[in-house]
Amino acid sequence: MQHRRGALLVALALALTGVFALAAPRPAQALTTEKATARPNEDGGDGVIGGMDTRLTWEGTVEEGEEVTSVTLTLPEGATFDHSTTRITALDGLSRMDVTGEAVPAGSSITVSFDLAIPAGSLLRLEITNMQFPSAGGDVVVSGSYEAADGTHELSDSAPISTIANTPLQSLVNWLDGQPWVDAWNSNQFLGMFLRPQLLVTSFASLAPGWILCLGIVVAAYPFAIALGLLFAMLKISKWRVVRAVAVVYINVLRGTPLFLQIYIMFFGLPMMGINIDNNLLGIIVMAVNSSAYLAEIFRAGIQSIPQGQYEAASSLGMNYVQTMFTIILPQTVRRVIPTVTSDFITAFKDTSLLSSVGVMELMMFSKNLTTVTGNITPYVAAGIFYLIVTLPLIKVVGIVEENIARSERGGGPRPKRRAQIADNADELVSTDAEKDAPAEPQALLATPKEVAADGC
Repeated sequence: MQHRRGALLVALALALTGVFALAAPRPAQALTTEKATARPNEDGGDGVIGGMDTRLTWEGTVEEGEEVTSVTLTLPEGATFDHSTTRITALDGLSRMDVTGEAVPAGSSITVSFDLAIPAGSLLRLEITNMQFPSAGGDVVVSGSYEAADGTHELSDSAPISTIANTPLQSLVNWLDGQPWVDAWNSNQFLGMFLRPQLLVTSFASLAPGWILCLGIVVAAYPFAIALGLLFAMLKISKWRVVRAVAVVYINVLRGTPLFLQIYIMFFGLPMMGINIDNNLLGIIVMAVNSSAYLAEIFRAGIQSIPQGQYEAASSLGMNYVQTMFTIILPQTVRRVIPTVTSDFITAFKDTSLLSSVGVMELMMFSKNLTTVTGNITPYVAAGIFYLIVTLPLIKVVGIVEENIARSERGGGPRPKRRAQIADNADELVSTDAEKDAPAEPQALLATPKEVAADGC
């Protein structure tokens, strides 16, 4: 019981100490930090990048009954005030006071001494240009100290200033900024608007997430598009009229209306029906449905291009329609339609740009936002280069596949090793039999000239 009572007394004493500490008056500061801001130095953006020249603006208010003779501003390690210039502004109400001073930079801190003390009630503003925040970036707090009549006091910390790390990419941009040929290039109105080197470099990094999303949408959508296309191709060549009619309506409506309209119906019509789907997933569905209509016609044409003799031969072997289609017809169809299907994949990949109209953050949406911020068309050109990275290799692949198929249909191309050996053995047997069956040569032809002369005598 005594232990419990002692513990309660200790707790009560600690609580009273905390209350008196809060109630005790805190020493007033002669100079109160109002704000600290930095000028954006990001090329084409509104961010503050560390390790690059910018301007720091600090403001503070001198309290009543106080005077300030100097201010020292301090930043985290890695910042520098070297080679900076400082502008001093003191305002008494709306009147500007004639105040001069001397700024002495020392690495990550700078001390500004005033010729005349800043009087009470004044607003003090320090604008320090050509200074740099830490290259590592992060939330930078401006701290420091000041000199008043009663000595040196700590300065209250400013609100954090968000800075961007100076990456290798940004270093490349800084290098381009200092190149004379870049200035000459950008001085051309067309080149500076559509192919600005600095903005082209930063656009590649900024647009990469949108490019990956484009690839993800079309790669995820295309297997479903192939399955749907093959299904409706089979329905369109069905012997039942109603089934054919359903396939014809599906294919013709999707092929005959703009993809833009289909996107709007799916993205704005489904929510009105109480169906809410994630935008990226809905983009996959739209692209799959639209591509399936074109693939259905591609597969239908490929199936009908197979000669009728293939069906008759399969029927003579006792195969039914399903066996004939899946073991004889479709394998040949797939081989024939590969180039056309690849071309349709390229078209679908480019058509994902229309999803930007409904807020899907794909490649063109990133480009649009970046162009709005920079007022330059270069991000759209960077997006076009991203499209070419995918489409050009696929176009080359289509050409190679078409060439191989054409050569194969002409009977060209390498023969299988086993068949080549059988053919060579057959050629040897034919040549051996021909030698056995050949008539014997006349002896006179095998005789020497001397023997022929002797016989003549």
